[in-house]
Amino acid sequence: MLELYTAATPNGYKASVALEELGLPYEVRPINLSTLEQKTPAFLAINPNGRVPALVDDGFAVFESGAILMYLAEKTGRLMPADLKGRSRVVQWLMFQMGGVGPMMGQANVFFRYWPEKLQPVIDRYQGETRRLFGVLEGQLAQHEYLAGDYSIADIAHWCWVRSHSWSGVDIEPFPNLKRWVDAIAARPAAQRGITVPVPQRVVTEADQKEFVEHARKIVTSGKPD
Repeated sequence: MLELYTAATPNGYKASVALEELGLPYEVRPINLSTLEQKTPAFLAINPNGRVPALVDDGFAVFESGAILMYLAEKTGRLMPADLKGRSRVVQWLMFQMGGVGPMMGQANVFFRYWPEKLQPVIDRYQGETRRLFGVLEGQLAQHEYLAGDYSIADIAHWCWVRSHSWSGVDIEPFPNLKRWVDAIAARPAAQRGITVPVPQRVVTEADQKEFVEHARKIVTSGKPD
């Protein structure tokens, strides 16, 4: 049985959406980020980097969300082509997310939402780079329905981040093809199920947002990121 150690984060959603798309049975092991459960010896034995998600397949541990997506695709022979060039196209776009979209949106989140001081040049830097990366996605999606041919793990990886663009303070209205793609994946039942793991989606109130920001601020200013 697959075991998914996760929390309600964009990277966590990558694994749960992929598992739902593939129809694989799995058990959810929620990780409480607020108590730094991800930094405990038990979790570090699974993921030495101390972050979610992590996957355990019959005792074999896989960490890093991109590596988990590749493992699941290769395990099932789905969501990534088997031929060399088709596989490479998917991996290229997956690496674009791992090395660009995720880190830049993550930093935009930190300085736009969580940092105790409003460092506007820093906010502008990360929001601007996020917009630039969205422009790259827009260009690709203007020519293709999905990023690398058929729907793949590359789309899952990007969607789990891009769907939260407003939290980074970046609008996607100027990117019509990106918006079309975001909406198309949001309509997929497996994607809808995946973002309820490990907790169901609910209406987020202003008080909820304030509580989340305060918690995140404590983490980012403590030197112990999730």
